[in-house]
Amino acid sequence: MNYDENRPDPDAILASLKNDEEKNKKGRLNIFFGMCAGVGKTYTMLQVAQAEKLKGIDIIIGYVETHNRQETVQLTEGLEIIPRKTYQYKSTAVREMDLDAIIARKPQIVLVDELAHSNAPGSRHSKRYQDILEILENGISVYTTLNVQHLESRSETVAQITGIMVRETVPDEIFENADEVEVIDLPPNELLQRLSDGKVYTPERSKEAIGNFFRKGNITALREMALRIVADRVDRQLHDYMQNKRIRGPWKSGMHLLVAVGPSPYSGKLLRWAKTLSYSMGANIQALYVETLHKLTQKEQEQLDKNINLAKQLGIKVRIITNNDIVKAIVDFAQKENVTHIIVGKPRVRSLFSMLRLGRFVNRLIRFSGNIDVYILGSDSLAKDKFREKVSIPPFTSNIRQYLVIPLFVILFSVISYLVKDYIGYQVVSFILLFLVSILALFYGTGPILLAATLSAFIWDFFLYPRNLPCMLANPKTCSCSSCFSSLHCSMGS
Repeated sequence: MNYDENRPDPDAILASLKNDEEKNKKGRLNIFFGMCAGVGKTYTMLQVAQAEKLKGIDIIIGYVETHNRQETVQLTEGLEIIPRKTYQYKSTAVREMDLDAIIARKPQIVLVDELAHSNAPGSRHSKRYQDILEILENGISVYTTLNVQHLESRSETVAQITGIMVRETVPDEIFENADEVEVIDLPPNELLQRLSDGKVYTPERSKEAIGNFFRKGNITALREMALRIVADRVDRQLHDYMQNKRIRGPWKSGMHLLVAVGPSPYSGKLLRWAKTLSYSMGANIQALYVETLHKLTQKEQEQLDKNINLAKQLGIKVRIITNNDIVKAIVDFAQKENVTHIIVGKPRVRSLFSMLRLGRFVNRLIRFSGNIDVYILGSDSLAKDKFREKVSIPPFTSNIRQYLVIPLFVILFSVISYLVKDYIGYQVVSFILLFLVSILALFYGTGPILLAATLSAFIWDFFLYPRNLPCMLANPKTCSCSSCFSSLHCSMGS
């Protein structure tokens, strides 16, 4: 994908419109999300439901677990409740949500507690989230609740923290595709006090819970996890909004790092350093490789594959785009992705040419990056180990526009020099053209500069160099050529 143009992608716009159209046909999913039981998810959900009912919204209770908490039970008053359906399991009557009755009633919104709940055998779906998906397909919106430990991707981490393996989980896709997620937060000390007061479980069960799952360290870790998950979700929503509205960033509402990688052994160190920085800054991170017309050698391709695999192992998303102007590609991508920090490596400088080329790259990156911060990370021991490495041929990656602009500069200066050559001498003209090539080298690539040097030498030799100079040198007293005498200031003819 080429990022040279800022025009919107028609396919992306069409896909977005189709996605919005499909969403409008379905119900909306609102999740009340918390770090664990007892933070007030069901209570808050019922409060919102009562407020919606006052607005005239047709809202009912499909399944709500009050745990006999009096304040929660009071919030159910005035709301229509769909009777539960009874299933027989091992001579035990199990009461579950009546899915068919809810769909037949077809309210605007239905409250369904405990998204990760496993249904009794004999139910149409084994999981409650599957019931909710069917309700949404019928155009009914759903309010539901979920704890962080019930997310599929977090269950193992929670088990490591708490020592308790959670069996009932929900696919992350359900959470990510929810229309709204409201985080219900509570300080750990306040939650522990609620447990002690018997507002979450019975006094006997609360004492056991505080000694096991509800230790303060566990709660703090789960709280951080829940807040980070919601923060990441909000960040994705902002990114999607900026993409849909074609807003160029960055909006520094959060930290977003972009690492520019390539077929260099230094990229591995760069990726590790950037990953560490993202942890310390609490930032998300992705890597970018800009593919140019320069064909990689087998060794370079192998190194590039290693770098990309390392990025994936570090959990860094890798994007690959095609553009001959690396600086412009990086900056355009960063602006579209709302990147706040660009991180690039500083390769080892082997020669004056390399130093000029590096300086031009860094200066252009800083100049075009605007209010995006740029980090330049240097190399150390790896460069010393490869000090004797042969200098490779510089890549020719300039675009056709540069090859067209360069001759215009050379021809323009040559015309000006031709008009004044009789006054300043052909030696000064040569220095002017040489100076021009040196200045252009700071802004253009290898190929265009070689073209400029060749073209300026050709013009100077055939159009600006005095062809009758040998006449003057052979007969200085008799030669009357103005170009000869103006060039040497008549020093030999006097």
